[in-house]
Amino acid sequence: MLSDEKILVTGPAGQIAYPLTQYLAQENEVWGVARFGTPGERERVEALGVTTRRIDLGDGQFDDLPQDFTYVLHLAAFLGPGLDYDHALRVNAEGTGLLLQHCRKAKAALVMSTASVLKPHEDPHHVYTESAPIGDANIAYAQTYSVSKAAEEAVARYCARAFDLPIVIARMNASYGSYGNGGLPGIHLAAVRAGEPVVTRWDPCMYSPIHQDDINTQTEALLDAASVPATVVNWGGDEPVSVQEWAAYMGELTGKGATVEVREQPGTLRGQVLDATRRRGITGPCAVDWRTGIRRIHDDTA
Repeated sequence: MLSDEKILVTGPAGQIAYPLTQYLAQENEVWGVARFGTPGERERVEALGVTTRRIDLGDGQFDDLPQDFTYVLHLAAFLGPGLDYDHALRVNAEGTGLLLQHCRKAKAALVMSTASVLKPHEDPHHVYTESAPIGDANIAYAQTYSVSKAAEEAVARYCARAFDLPIVIARMNASYGSYGNGGLPGIHLAAVRAGEPVVTRWDPCMYSPIHQDDINTQTEALLDAASVPATVVNWGGDEPVSVQEWAAYMGELTGKGATVEVREQPGTLRGQVLDATRRRGITGPCAVDWRTGIRRIHDDTA
């Protein structure tokens, strides 16, 4: 576990970032920056012992933020409806560059990307390596996301070389966990408990889910793998599993059974099975298998 470091986390109230911030704040001086647009979320982060600043990354105004961070974890992102690509690029791409320029003296930076940057493949079981083609994978509720995140990756790669700043770009798959941040599996578990159908976009709809506990413990190793030029790594679990499979398991755990409703979404990734070879070489294997992880969120929210 990292200790005695000064760490900047962007978007510290987020689904992945909040429990990671909580984990890191035990042994480090942690700062968190965000717009903090939701009432109470800044106070919730500060209750962890985190120093916060209200900053809009797209504005690029960092006058109130120190430059002596040893590590930067850039997890904040614009993920919203509409077709305002200018805004998405301003926040996700330009904002990343301005942030990394401000923090260019750091030992290393982790830039959180997404499997959504990948070019859709017809085979739902297709395994994506880090060198797989990039493409515009449509997300119905956030159509600007994949393009702006691909642009973010390009900007981060530039910053590594321009500022001699070691960077690791981590493409997140389906994260989930306890602590009130169940992620996509948590949403599906709530549907099963309510007797509602689990809605997904393909049959099968594949993922490489990764539990928050593994995200927390793998962060240090990923930062150690940061480099110039930047390192790109898939950040997902070791086991491919479909929504249909985990929904069935949720049905067993709850004793209510599960119904999966498929609403096809052309242009989306039919599957997000990520090749974990590079990540395992950096972090070692995941400690939480998907069934254990699902059972944990079931037990913690029972």
